[in-house]
Amino acid sequence: MAKLKILEFPDPRLRKKAVPVENVDAALRQLVDDMFETMYDAPGIGLAATQVDVHRRLLVADVSSEKNEPWVLINPVILEKDGTEVSEEGCLSVPGYYEAVERAEHIRVRYLDRDGIEVESEFEGLLAVCVQHEMDHLEGKLFVDYLSEAKRQRIRKRLEKDRRSREEERATVF
Repeated sequence: MAKLKILEFPDPRLRKKAVPVENVDAALRQLVDDMFETMYDAPGIGLAATQVDVHRRLLVADVSSEKNEPWVLINPVILEKDGTEVSEEGCLSVPGYYEAVERAEHIRVRYLDRDGIEVESEFEGLLAVCVQHEMDHLEGKLFVDYLSEAKRQRIRKRLEKDRRSREEERATVF
């Protein structure tokens, strides 16, 4: 397995819409494994392929505290959603920022699993929020898009400043 680089806002590649996965094969399953390793290491509870610069409709999630309930959703489609829930969200592509976002409380999703088998599942609570968050990434949308323009610009400027500082630190290390 290999840890992948997570793109950070405002990287324009995060805005690219993902295309459907055509074949579930060994290479895709390796990508799934690499995404789980990256997500757990970050640490996070969800990761979309778009976030690691692979623009295919694939996401992984695991909201369990023991990290033993992994979900793989390939070509996910929301069939139903109901209820509303406002929860504080963060994102591996927007490190260090958390904001309240309104999402559906319950969703029913059709997708392919890790073996390419079509499945329908119902998700609620944190897992429903996580799946919706990651599905937004597949559409080129980030949770900051739910915020005011002023908040989004403050976050962008801070992340760009942090990134420049990290680059300067690396340049001075001998």
